[in-house]
Amino acid sequence: MAQRGLSRRVEGIGEGSVVGTLSKLLQLSCEAILVFDGTGRVLLANDEATELFPVPGALVGSDVRLLFPSGDADGALGTFSTAALPFPTDGTAARVPCASASGRLAEVRVRCDSVRAPGETYLLLALSVDEGALPGRETERALQDLRRANHRLSGTLNIVLDTIDADDLQALFGRVLEELTETMEADGTLVYLSEADGFRLRGVSSSLLGERMARFMPFGRSIERVAVRDGRTVRLRVVAPSLDALRQGRLTTREVVSEETREVLRVRSSMLPPFTSFMVVPVWFGGHVIAIIEVGWRRLHPLLKEDARLLDSVAHYLSVQLASAFTALRSQRADRLASLETELREELLDAATQGADEGTLKHMASVLREAADELEAALVWVADGAERGPVVAVLPLNGPRELSEDLDALAAPHERDGVAVAPVPPESSLSCELRDLGEPCVGALLDFGELAGVRRRALLLRPDGAEPLDELETEFLFDLVSDVRDIARGEEAREQDKRISQALQTGMRNELQEVEGITVQAVYSSATATASVGGDFYDLIRLPGRRACVIMGDVSGKGVEAASVSAAVKTALGAYAWEGLTPARMVRSLNEFLLGFSRLETFATLFVGVIDLSDATIRYCSAGHPPALMVSADASEVSTLDVQSGVVGAFHDIVYQDGVTRFSPGDVLLLYTDGTTEARDPSGAFFGEEGLHEAVMRESEGEKPFEGFVERLLATLDAFTGNRLDDDVAMLALRFDGVAATPAEKGAARR
Repeated sequence: MAQRGLSRRVEGIGEGSVVGTLSKLLQLSCEAILVFDGTGRVLLANDEATELFPVPGALVGSDVRLLFPSGDADGALGTFSTAALPFPTDGTAARVPCASASGRLAEVRVRCDSVRAPGETYLLLALSVDEGALPGRETERALQDLRRANHRLSGTLNIVLDTIDADDLQALFGRVLEELTETMEADGTLVYLSEADGFRLRGVSSSLLGERMARFMPFGRSIERVAVRDGRTVRLRVVAPSLDALRQGRLTTREVVSEETREVLRVRSSMLPPFTSFMVVPVWFGGHVIAIIEVGWRRLHPLLKEDARLLDSVAHYLSVQLASAFTALRSQRADRLASLETELREELLDAATQGADEGTLKHMASVLREAADELEAALVWVADGAERGPVVAVLPLNGPRELSEDLDALAAPHERDGVAVAPVPPESSLSCELRDLGEPCVGALLDFGELAGVRRRALLLRPDGAEPLDELETEFLFDLVSDVRDIARGEEAREQDKRISQALQTGMRNELQEVEGITVQAVYSSATATASVGGDFYDLIRLPGRRACVIMGDVSGKGVEAASVSAAVKTALGAYAWEGLTPARMVRSLNEFLLGFSRLETFATLFVGVIDLSDATIRYCSAGHPPALMVSADASEVSTLDVQSGVVGAFHDIVYQDGVTRFSPGDVLLLYTDGTTEARDPSGAFFGEEGLHEAVMRESEGEKPFEGFVERLLATLDAFTGNRLDDDVAMLALRFDGVAATPAEKGAARR
C-alpha cells in the first residue's frame, strides 16, 4: 500500500526517461552537446561544449549564433531563425567554422536536429575535425576526473580532521555542511536528525540560508524512506512539471526519479529540498538511521555513482559524531524545557500570591503563550458549547468555530491525575478537520480539568507539515498543565482558608472589652491586601476589683491552622485570667496546652499582663515577645518592660517568670508584634527597636497625642517600607486614666 504523501512507479520510455538519458549522455559523451530553444538561447551544455565554444560569461543562456560567427561586419544578430544558421537542423552532418579559444576560427563537424518537446527545442552535437583534438580531449577528461577525485579526497580528509574530538555541536554541523557542499561542488547541504516521529532539520549550509525547506520529515512519508529502504545513498532528480500541472496552478506534489532504479516517486512539494538534482544520504548507527544528509544542485547535474559511494563513506565516519551530537542535543533540549517549566511554575506561584484579581487563572494564558512560543506553536483556547453541544475553538485564521471532534474521548486515554496532554498527530481526525480549514493542525490537546467551576482546555498547534511534539515536549506540557491545575486549585483552597481565618481573626480583634479607667486603641495590617492571614492576635479582658488582663500574641504559621490556634490560645488565656492565675502561671499552663493541641510544630510568642488600677501596677510575662514600651504621660521618657522568658509551645521544661512595673495617670503602654520592628525599607534596612522608639517619642508630643496614636505609628511604618510590609503588624496601646494615687502622690497632695 502506498504511504500517504509518497507514491511510486517505474519510469519508462515516454514517461520522462529522456531527461535522465540526456543527463547521462552529457556526462559520458566526448562530443560537445548543446540544447537551444527557438530563440537561439542555449539551455544546456556539457563540459566538452564549454571547452570547444569559449564565450565571454556563461555558455548556458548565451545565443547559439555567437558560437558560429558570420562574416557580417556589423555583427548584429537580429531576429533568430534556424534558416540563418550555418548548418542544417534536420540531423544531417555539416562542417562549419566556429570561434576557438585562440580567437581564430576552427572547423567542427556539426549535427543538429529538432527535439519533440514542449516549445521549439534543438539538440546540437559538435566534434572538432582536428584529428589530434580527440585524444587531447580524452586526456583532458582523464585529468578532470583525476582533479575531481583529488578534490573529493581532499575534502573528505578535511571533514575527518575537522570533526575529530569536536565538542561544539553547532560548529560541528556548520563545518561538515560547508565542507560537504564545497567537496561535492554542490549548491547546498542539509542535515536532519532522527526524532521520535521523524527527522527534524538541524542544519543547512550558508548557501541555503533564507530558502524554504521542510523543517520536519515524518517517518515513511517522504524521500528519506527510499534511502532507509536501500540502506545507502540514493541519487534523485526532480522531474519538470507537465504543462497540465502548470496550468492547474500550485504544484502540491512533484515527481522524483531515482537515477539507479528509474523508480518514480510522487512527493509533496513541501517535503522536497530546494534542488533539482540531489543525493539523500542515510547515516546509520546501531542498526538505526540517526540522520539524513541531503546534498544537491539547483540545476540538472550529473549524479555519479562514485560520489554516492564517497558520501556513504563520509556518513559511516560521521555516524559516531552525529550519534554523540544527537544525544547531546536531546540533553540540551531536556535541560532547556526543564528550566522553562521551573520558570513558568515560579511565575504562576508569584501570580497566586497576588490574589484573585491577579491570580493563577489570569496568568494562565500568559504562561501558556510562553510555552507555545518555545514550541513554535499557536495557542488555541477551547470552550464547551451551549447545552453540551460541540466545543468551540478560537482558531487563529477562522476565529470561533465548532469542532466535531469529541475532545473528552481524545483526552481520556492520556489522563493522569486529573489532567491530560493528548497528541494531535497529522493523521488524526482532528488534524484533518483543522487542515481542511487551513489552520495549524499538528500538536496536542491540553486538558486542565475543572478550575474555578469551569472546564479549561486548549490546543497547542503547529502548521501543517511541521513535526509532531516529541516525548520531551509532551512531558514538558504535562508538567506545565499539572502545575497550572495544582497551583490554581491550591489558590482556591487558600482563598477559602483565608476567608475562614479572616473571620476567626476579625472576631478575635474586635472583641476588646471596655475597662473603666483605661482607654485603648488597636490596629492590624496584613503584609499585603490579599496575603494569607497570620497568627497575630490581641485582647483586653475586664476582671473584678478594678483589674484587667491585656494579651498580645503571634502564633507561627499562616491561614486556618494559625488562626484556629490563635483562637484557642485567646480562649484559654481568658479562662486562666478569670481563675486569678499570675501571668507566668497562665503562660506555663498554656505551654502544656499548646504542646498537646496541634499536630503541627506550632509555637507562639506572648505578652500577658494583669493590670491593677488600684495600686497602678502591671504584672506581666513576656514569652519570646518583643518588649513592651511604657511612655510617660508627658512623653519625656520611654521605658522597656524587659523581663523576658522563652516562647510558648516549643518545649515542656521552659521556665516562665513575671515582671512588675508601675504606671502613673496618663502613661501609655504599647504592645506590638515583631512585624513592626522587622519591617524593611527598599534598601533592606530594618525599622528596628530604635526606629520604633523614635517614632513613639515623636508621635507622643502635641496637645492630644493619644488620639490616632497607633494609626500614626502604622503610617510611619508604611512610609518607611514604601507600603510593602513583609509580615503582619499588630499594635495595641492602653492609656491609664482612672488610676488611684500612689502613697507618695497622696502625701504630696496633703502637703
